[in-house]
Amino acid sequence: MIRRLAAIHWNSIRVKLVLGLLGVAVPLMSLLIYMSYYSVNVIHNQVAVSNKNLISIQMRQIDSQLSEIERHLVSLASSEVGVLKLKDAVPDNEYMMAKSDVFRKLTSDLAVYPYIDGLFVYSLPHQEFVEAYKDAKGLFTYASLMEMRQNLQEKIGQEGRSFVFNPEWQLQEIQGSYYAVQILRDGNLCLGSWVSLKTLMSPLSMLDTGDTGAMLFVDERGNPLYTTQTLQDKHLDFTQGFQTYYMSGENKNYLVVGETSGKINLSMAAVIPDKLTLQNMPYLKKMVGWFSAFALLLLPVSLWFLRKVLLLPLQKMVRLMRRIAEGNFNLRMESVPSASEEFQLVYSTFDQMISRIEELKIHVYEEQISKQRSELKQLQLQINPHFFMNSLNILYHLVQVKQYGLIQEMTLCLVHYFRYLFQSNNQPLVMLRDELQHIRNYLHIQELRLPGQFKSEIQVPDYLLDTAVPPLMLQTFVENTIKHAVRAEEPTLLVIEAVLDDLAEEPMVCMTIRDTGKGFPDEVLEEIRIGKSWMGGKDHVGLWNVRERLRLQYGDRAAIECYNDDPQGAVVELIIPLRPDRNGKELP
Repeated sequence: MIRRLAAIHWNSIRVKLVLGLLGVAVPLMSLLIYMSYYSVNVIHNQVAVSNKNLISIQMRQIDSQLSEIERHLVSLASSEVGVLKLKDAVPDNEYMMAKSDVFRKLTSDLAVYPYIDGLFVYSLPHQEFVEAYKDAKGLFTYASLMEMRQNLQEKIGQEGRSFVFNPEWQLQEIQGSYYAVQILRDGNLCLGSWVSLKTLMSPLSMLDTGDTGAMLFVDERGNPLYTTQTLQDKHLDFTQGFQTYYMSGENKNYLVVGETSGKINLSMAAVIPDKLTLQNMPYLKKMVGWFSAFALLLLPVSLWFLRKVLLLPLQKMVRLMRRIAEGNFNLRMESVPSASEEFQLVYSTFDQMISRIEELKIHVYEEQISKQRSELKQLQLQINPHFFMNSLNILYHLVQVKQYGLIQEMTLCLVHYFRYLFQSNNQPLVMLRDELQHIRNYLHIQELRLPGQFKSEIQVPDYLLDTAVPPLMLQTFVENTIKHAVRAEEPTLLVIEAVLDDLAEEPMVCMTIRDTGKGFPDEVLEEIRIGKSWMGGKDHVGLWNVRERLRLQYGDRAAIECYNDDPQGAVVELIIPLRPDRNGKELP
């Protein structure tokens, strides 16, 4: 262990930086994490226990009241005179008096039970209701009463026994609101009661659950039946039971606690948002304040340490490298004894590299220029054997048909052609007027060979004739048109155009060579798009030649596009700068 510690380079920037960051970050982060988790868990538990106890007390009161109502209904059925008269067969006048007595009794009893919204007695022989109900806020309308009667009659009609006592209160939806209903049957008479979930929730409706929380009733499937306010989070889950509290919601930022009723098949739950639960945390706030003050005190110390060990040496290196990038290769870094081992090594190595770069810069530059000049001349010479063989082939065919006049005329055209060819081989750029004159001479040769099979047009404005262009560039595409587009069936039109685009980043000359032939095959366009050369037996050496010459002459400032015209015909666009380079000088 001691040997390992002795082998560590304590003066290295790596060790210093790691120790500095760990010394600052680990204690503070550990303290923050511990405080956060511990405080949140304690508060969640306290809030959950408090609300659980409150909800459990309310639920026991509700179950007790509902049980008391059941006993009261049994007492009415067995001892109340008016109810007994309604059950027995009595004359109509006595029946009406009994109804009035029962109504007064139900009304007086209703005031005794705060958790009950309605009491009723139903006579099966007469199929009439005697009910009393509360409607303090006018929410239980006549339509609600009629729907309640209809649902009660359906439930009563389903009971076939002489005396029925439902062990659980049944849930019934009336006009969009849920009610708990209990029905007793004694012979020809049914007694019952109903209460809305809103009434059962009313003692806890003022409980503070925040803007996004709520008190609610849920059924056994976890579906909300009544809420004190609309829940905004749609991912709340109420299917986990209410034996203990849990966190729910999209981001698990809602505390859910509840209690299940023993009389109704539902549960009362509270949904409390975390922002409400954690807002009253005075001790945590004090601890966070002390933590913030401690972090602020450590921050200047940490910055001073990092600045001295890392930032100042790096700033020195960056400042010197920027001056070297401007061309000042005579600068060197001064080594500081107190600097870290890595910086001392970087300083010495950097000085050696700058010295070598300064020595090799001129040699590399000259070698690149020489190589570029050689590649450009080699590409220019690649076209010469190709056209030379075509020219001999044309003369051979003219001799066969004994066209001596054409042979003389063509021989003179070839003299002009090859004179221009040999002169341009020593020049990287020629004037566009000379190139077009050469093209006219070449087209005249082809017209002598193929009379009446093609026509040509050259449309170039005079102000572009002095533009410097690579020699023999246009001839490549004109030659391809003669080779691939001209057919004996119908004459082919060849058009050469040039326009100036002065709206680009720099003035550009756009030269277009188009014909009315069949156009490029799809596979050829694909090969051109991916930049494929003559490999694989494909006959695209001319196009590849032009593309490479443009790259060597202009870099990425020139472009070449090939596509088919509508309805047919091949189109080649050459886009080159008006000036050979950005300084207006030609490439050596």
